[in-house]
This record gives sequence, C-alpha cells and structure tokens, in this order.
Amino acid sequence: EISATPQALHHLIEPFMDDLALAVECMFTWYWVSDFCLKYNITFVLGHALYMKAIHGTKTKNDKIDSQKIAMLLRGGLIPMAYVYPQAMRATRDLLRRRMYFMYKRAELLAHIQNTRSQYLVEAFDGPVARKRHRHNILEKFHEQAVAKTIESDLSLLNHYDTVISSLENYLKRVVKEQKYNDFFLLRTVPGIGEILALVILYEIHDIHRFEKVQNFTSYARLIKPHKESAGKIKGSSNKKIGNAYLKWAFSEAVLLLIRERDEVKQLHLKLKNKHGKAIALSILSHKLGRAVYYMLRQRKVFDVHTFVS
Repeated sequence: EISATPQALHHLIEPFMDDLALAVECMFTWYWVSDFCLKYNITFVLGHALYMKAIHGTKTKNDKIDSQKIAMLLRGGLIPMAYVYPQAMRATRDLLRRRMYFMYKRAELLAHIQNTRSQYLVEAFDGPVARKRHRHNILEKFHEQAVAKTIESDLSLLNHYDTVISSLENYLKRVVKEQKYNDFFLLRTVPGIGEILALVILYEIHDIHRFEKVQNFTSYARLIKPHKESAGKIKGSSNKKIGNAYLKWAFSEAVLLLIRERDEVKQLHLKLKNKHGKAIALSILSHKLGRAVYYMLRQRKVFDVHTFVS
C-alpha cells in the first residue's frame, strides 16, 4: 500500500529495476505509470480491463489479490494487452473527447427546449434553436413566467456551451495547422468529413499500422456485430460495446454526411434501405466507410466515391 506518486513507486521497486516488467490494468490513472516506466526504461504492459476475467472472477477481490494475478498473467504471457497510447497525443485526444461530452450536453438543452415548446403548446420557433440568430424572440413565446424562466436558464447554458465549444474547436484547428498531419488531409477528402470529425478519427486511430487487418480495425471501431457460435450454429451476439465508442460515433456521423453530400451514396443507401431497413442500411454503409478509411490511410490514397459504391 503506497501513495499514487512516482516517488513512492520508485522507492518500492528500486531494488528490482535491473530486470523488471510492470503491468497495470487499463484504468484512467495509467498515464503517469506509463510515463514513469518510459523515464526509467522499464518494460510497461497495459492490460485490457474488460478481458482480464481472471482478476474479476474470484470470490474475494482486493488490491493485493489483483496485483498477484496480474503478475501471474504477465509471467505466463496470458495478459490481454491494450494499446499504450503515445504521451505526445494523449492530451489532445482527451480534449476532443471532452468536446464531445459538451456537445452531448448542448444537444440535451436543445431537446429540452423543443420538448417544453410541445408540452405547453407554444407556437413553432422561427428556425432551428441550434443557430444563435433564431434565439432572440424565443422567450416571448412562453407566457407562463415559470416556464419562461426554465427556457431562459436553458438558453443561458446553451450560449455558454456555444462559446466554450467554439473556443475548443479553434484551438484544435490550430493544433492541426501547427503539426501538419498528412493523414488529416487524406480524411478530409471524404465528402462530409470536416475538420473536427477528421480530428476525432485521426486521434482515436493514432497509427493505422497497429491494425494488421481491416477486420481488426472494423472490430475496434464497433462497425461489426460479434456473434456467439457453437457447432457451426449462431447462438446470439454480445460484447457489442467492446471497442472504441468514439470511432463508432465518428463513422456513424460521417456516413450521414456522406449520404447528404453525394448522390451516388444516396442511391446506394436507398437501395440498401429498401432491402434491409434504415438501421441496417446505415450500419452497412458505416462498415464500408470504415474499411475505406483503413485502406486510404494504409495506401496513402484519397477517397474514391466510385470505388466506395461499387
């Protein structure tokens, strides 16, 4: 039992540092341990939290038992390893994820304003509330004082979120211009993928060569549906949430924008929708786009819409 500081960790393992590998479970606090191992040239192994069933399946569970089992898995070469994201890009990736959280909160406010309008039978607004120019006379439409105060609070928060998100996006765009990522400009060749969406995909992937096959990438991006199979028969599906939720969101958004931008993709979507239904059609196109992005980044080629729809 030590304090979670590099100094305490160094004092504990100093006698064994000549021949040592250090493994941790993938939780949000692994960053500093990884940096510590890099500084002292110690082999660092990051264990995938969801796959480390040997730790979570015991009757008694505490830190001492967990650490012993992690060491046993590491010694036997059985520890399921997660990707150690590079230190230089972590902070920007986390900032992109934080921006997405703010966008979810902003969307909740927009939905609440529209739901309140429907609840109190208020006449339709002049335009989408998401745009600032349509918010100037919204309060006048709510005649009950308490309801108007609720909408005023929502609008105040909404304006603040707009300011914060705009500031974050401007900073992120400057980062791209300073770093001059070639992969960023490749992703921008996909119709509908803008600067922020390209940044999310770029920072969540980091290096496309860490995925040996396209199947590994689409699985990581949650673009395929896993099946449970026994004796050649499919028994169901599970583990849909294992993978990168941010890449799943990015490709889902990108497909909708791609359908809007290109008529060829719109026709393909209509054909798939008539055959499979709307939800499955979008899933198929998301999977196709994920595969296209994989080969674009691997082969250093721009997006070709004719190859995509063929």
